[in-house]
Amino acid sequence: MSDYRVRVATPDDVDVLVHQRIAMFQDMGVPLDTAAVSAAFRPWLLDMMPAGTYRAWVVESGSQVIAGGGITILPWPPGPQYFSGRLAFVYNVYTEPDHPHRGLGRMVMEAIHAWCRTEGIGSLALNASRFG
Repeated sequence: MSDYRVRVATPDDVDVLVHQRIAMFQDMGVPLDTAAVSAAFRPWLLDMMPAGTYRAWVVESGSQVIAGGGITILPWPPGPQYFSGRLAFVYNVYTEPDHPHRGLGRMVMEAIHAWCRTEGIGSLALNASRFG
């Protein structure tokens, strides 16, 4: 795993994040208009990342991004078992096809869990594909 490094994604990574989201849906066989998704997701990221509503992590090998994933931070009402007031919804966990089965998705999830722990977010939601 020493060839891989996880880092926080920045708005400079928007092209990679858009690519990963589209590739994820394509790999799952979900029909989509790639141009429309790209045109809608790119400005959404550019709004949500600086606001802190969307956070993402990418895995690099050298200078190439080969995996990533992100979370949206949602307000969540405190209840009898969970008092935080926020929940993280995980999505866009993706690994490039030429880097499978190397634990890269796990690296992304560990970074997400670590960040959530430091932020006091103890509840995460995830819709996994059959690949995940």
